[in-house]
Amino acid sequence: MPEVRTVLVPEGLEGERVDAGVARLFGVSRTRAAELAAGGHVVLDGRTAGKSDRLGSGAMLEVSLPTAGEQRPGPVVRPEAVPGMRIVHDDDDIVVVDKPVGVAAHPSVGWEGPDVVSGLAAAGYRISTSGAAERQGIVSRLDVGTSGLMVVAKSEYAYSRLKQAFRSRTVDKTYHALVQGLPDPLVGTVDAPIGRHPGHDYKFAVMKSGKPSVTHYEVIEAFRRASLLEVHLETGRTHQIRVHFAALKHPCCGDPMYGADPTLSARLGLDRQWLHAMGLGFEHPGTGEYVHFESRYPADLQHALDVAATF
Repeated sequence: MPEVRTVLVPEGLEGERVDAGVARLFGVSRTRAAELAAGGHVVLDGRTAGKSDRLGSGAMLEVSLPTAGEQRPGPVVRPEAVPGMRIVHDDDDIVVVDKPVGVAAHPSVGWEGPDVVSGLAAAGYRISTSGAAERQGIVSRLDVGTSGLMVVAKSEYAYSRLKQAFRSRTVDKTYHALVQGLPDPLVGTVDAPIGRHPGHDYKFAVMKSGKPSVTHYEVIEAFRRASLLEVHLETGRTHQIRVHFAALKHPCCGDPMYGADPTLSARLGLDRQWLHAMGLGFEHPGTGEYVHFESRYPADLQHALDVAATF
């Protein structure tokens, strides 16, 4: 039987979303809190609450938490080939993939499309690390709409070493982004905290209450309507590049979520943000040697770049 826990919503959570409040009050992840709400396990003042409902101060909040031995529904790995996913490097410790657009890093609730973990399983790769089965080996992620390089750990030792490298910011992550307009200065740093957007699901924003986020950039080439940038990340927040350049009023071309001009996007032939993980460098968890991998632009991004040069 599940454990039913009941609390009164404190004043500090007035107006918070249900999934965010449940996560804070009961010590579960926000994803798990959303799953509980979707499964009808969250009751607010006597009625079943959805994940995006808002909490009221003093309301009675009841959450049914599965017991330790109880199975919970969740995303599962179903081996499925991922067309266009290229293996850049493979050894006993890691596999580096060039992820196509439209592919998630791993299975998740609500995502029905292809993902890297399932694609590797279909290709016969054995990933053996701790944590949730659907996230085996994942040490960092790329958005579904972002293409480029990802490293996946194949062993527990490699996983812990790479996790620490990302945590200590010793991994070199290089992106190229085509943004609207011309940033000023041409070389700069964006140091602005990022948090969940208070009014939109799955969107983030620069907020005082957000987590520290640092982005370095340099203009590689300037066109009449857009600029090609090389971007290096110190931190790895969700949507970091997209959020930071939107805050500068230079959103990534093709990114309507963060304010891209749809007319320009159409002229460039874009139906996703122009953002590509070009380079990935780190100390190899097995050999200790520095390794670096590179990726080329996929066809849709190259086409958009060629068109931008004609304006």
